[in-house]
Amino acid sequence: MSDLVFIAFPSEQRAEEVREKVLEMQKEYLIDLGDAVVAVKDDKGRIKLNQLMNTTAAGAASGAMWGSIIGLLFLNPLLGAAVGAGSGALGGKLTDVGINDQFMKDSASALRPGTAGLFLLIRKMTADKVLVYLNGLGGTVMKTSFDETKEGELRKALAGQSPTST
Repeated sequence: MSDLVFIAFPSEQRAEEVREKVLEMQKEYLIDLGDAVVAVKDDKGRIKLNQLMNTTAAGAASGAMWGSIIGLLFLNPLLGAAVGAGSGALGGKLTDVGINDQFMKDSASALRPGTAGLFLLIRKMTADKVLVYLNGLGGTVMKTSFDETKEGELRKALAGQSPTST
């Protein structure tokens, strides 16, 4: 079972820095992420999601490759690539992997204009080591599916307080 965490930050840059730190922890096998998305609320109140993977571009590339291969069979690889890229891009745009986009936009509406938030879908983690990495990074926990104890430890770590081990 995965846990969802949404942390608000005063700027997009800070949210991106923390996401990079969490991705470094993933490389060290301290945390296993299903998704990590930065949501930015601009001064006009519009919400933009900065996702790790652009499904539209990935779909277009995959579609172009498969369209070229099928086009070769019918002696028209350029037409096949064009049709494949278009259908792949459409399929990628309609695909939603990880955290539901509408849920993130609804949750990010609670952010103040000009701020950002980080959504993390955590499959598993070594909590004590992750909290040490997050110690003093700032941010405000907006939503989480953690139990009260874990959520409290996360809040303390972000605030720079020494979390107690559980």
